[in-house]
Amino acid sequence: MSETVVVKLGGTTIADQAPVLAEVAALARRRPVILVHGGGKRLTEWLERMGVVSQFRGGLRVTDAASLEVAAAVLRGVINSELVSGLRALGVDAVGLSGVDGGLLIAERVEDLGFVARVVGLRRDLLDALMVAGQVPVVAPLARDEDGIVCNVNADDVAAGIAAGIGARQLILMTDVDGVRDAAGRKLDTLTAAEAELLITSGTIAGGMVAKVRAALGALAWEGTEAIIADGTLPGAVSRALDDPTFGTRLTVGRSARASSVGAS
Repeated sequence: MSETVVVKLGGTTIADQAPVLAEVAALARRRPVILVHGGGKRLTEWLERMGVVSQFRGGLRVTDAASLEVAAAVLRGVINSELVSGLRALGVDAVGLSGVDGGLLIAERVEDLGFVARVVGLRRDLLDALMVAGQVPVVAPLARDEDGIVCNVNADDVAAGIAAGIGARQLILMTDVDGVRDAAGRKLDTLTAAEAELLITSGTIAGGMVAKVRAALGALAWEGTEAIIADGTLPGAVSRALDDPTFGTRLTVGRSARASSVGAS
């Protein structure tokens, strides 16, 4: 099992990401790190400027041809470059790429979402070469589908696919909520794959959290791996996600669900 940590960040402005980016830089000096980023909010803003209304189904963005061009420009261009530059300013030898580069991600088209794909495999040679050289890959969520067409990919799915593909012990999915909550509104500190599926079936886990939890479950390749869904806007989010068992929600293969002692807020 690899000690590499896969961290997924959102795609807000670099100023908003500065604290957590500094934490990623500090972590990269101790352990191998792969950084995956999204960009949903920034992409929506760019599309709105062009008069394009964003549509979502099951928490995933519907992407037509026009939206895909903007997505590629914003994700691989604007956001990826900002994060690479930010990490390099912190002394980290970061390298930007997407799932298209080197055929990194193997993906297949998702039905009824337009130019959207899901990760089904990983060609890890490029990542291995970068990490052996002491570099931090910063991955934008784009990939070629089975027909060779570049598609938008949910960033949580990209992070989980990379984590499973390299055998990472830990995946951190940063979001703007404190974790997964049960039917009573209590944050769950831990959650097994089976328990998560029950919460999805019952509708307790709903909306965009469904896609996030399903992505996290995809990273649980074997016993001992964990995926952590945590609030990346809080101070010390990365270190707390790794070290504090009550911070966020830890999804595992076989550990029973445990609600936080802190009630719903």
